[in-house]
Amino acid sequence: MKKGESRKRVRVAKGRTAARNVEEYLTAIPESARGTFTRLRATVRAAAPKDATETISYQIPALRHNGILVWYAAFSKHCSLFPTASVITAFKDELKDYSTSKGTVHFRIDQPLPTRLIKRMVKARVRDRESKGPSTPRSKL
Repeated sequence: MKKGESRKRVRVAKGRTAARNVEEYLTAIPESARGTFTRLRATVRAAAPKDATETISYQIPALRHNGILVWYAAFSKHCSLFPTASVITAFKDELKDYSTSKGTVHFRIDQPLPTRLIKRMVKARVRDRESKGPSTPRSKL
């Protein structure tokens, strides 16, 4: 157990508990979304720098390299990628067939995952983070 980690799991929405690490998060993924999430996670990790580390941030998995690069999550009917608003804006034309919000794109689990697009978005986010220089540590990320 890392310094500062609690032995108790935190309760979150709908009676679920927050994962303390990625392995715990993986065990709680709805069966319906498991395959799509596994592909999304592999695609994100393949596009990120080799020394990027996986962590839990805001109660979902994230990749850290010079700060948080992207977050990703699984839900019963879709998986989400959170690459930040600037990446969503930069790829808005290519994301027109997907449900998006300011900083999120949803990929339905009953449709093919656009792996090439996801890789390009992650690489754009890497370039964005690298152009900003080293991140200052934050207590909750």
